[in-house]
Amino acid sequence: FFSEELLNAKRIFNETNNINLKKLIKNVEKHAIKIEYLEHVNAFTLQSSISKTNITMLAGAIICGDTRLIDHVFLMKRQPIIAIDGPAGSGKSTVTKLLAKKLNFIYLDTGAMYRALSWYLINEKINFENVQELSAFLKNVSITFKTVSKSLQEVIINNHVVTDKIRSQEINSIVSSIASIKQVREFLVNEQRKIGNKGGIVAEGRDIGSKVFPNSELKIFLTATIDERARRRKLELEKQGCGEISFKELKEQIKKRDFDDSNRKISPLIKAENAIEIVSDGYDIEQITNKILSIYLETIPKELTP
Repeated sequence: FFSEELLNAKRIFNETNNINLKKLIKNVEKHAIKIEYLEHVNAFTLQSSISKTNITMLAGAIICGDTRLIDHVFLMKRQPIIAIDGPAGSGKSTVTKLLAKKLNFIYLDTGAMYRALSWYLINEKINFENVQELSAFLKNVSITFKTVSKSLQEVIINNHVVTDKIRSQEINSIVSSIASIKQVREFLVNEQRKIGNKGGIVAEGRDIGSKVFPNSELKIFLTATIDERARRRKLELEKQGCGEISFKELKEQIKKRDFDDSNRKISPLIKAENAIEIVSDGYDIEQITNKILSIYLETIPKELTP
């Protein structure tokens, strides 16, 4: 009977996001059952403060005759969010895509959103240093993602498909400056949070865990040495037919990008509180993805994972 009451409370919670603990206690006590304790707590800390907590636990112990019974159910307001932060070239995008695919979650490429907006500002010849002009422009901007296949997600800004255009060297050189603008960050952070309202996403960027989704269930800080990131970028550009690229020049670009991202006044690149740091040097994408997947499965209660 006690287990049935807990499961019924879970069904009601799934529909309403609410637990009426007093009513539940009353229902149990009707059957002359002594309640030792019955509490709604944080599933990870077991603390009673749960106002901003997504995954909680309804747990209790009862005395029925000479028998003491303990039972619990896990409750979840929304699907989990995995936030993957880290510097440029650390492998965030590829790992995030693969992880989202393995979990059947939405892949949220926040970097692509900043790149798309940067491309559009340049394409429309907007003076983004003019706050009034920029703010007025942002009111009419829409950025969406369209899944074309299992391996391809198109980036669209105001009906312009910019998936390939936003990966140019021109955008690489300007995106950090545009991303540091207060109005730009406020606009895109708000858009990202809208996408994350229902959870079930793997999001990557430079302030996902620290700023956009500080209450995400799993935070990863994925990084790599500058030499390794420059090597990866060089291979990527050469595969795109960009010709021979100077390794030294790429290293300098990455150093500057790291400095700009880490020292901007608004939402700088930092390792978020409680984030797990993973250095990707010497590991392939599949190994890194599986490592994060294992951490996720250890973090989220089994009965809440599909």
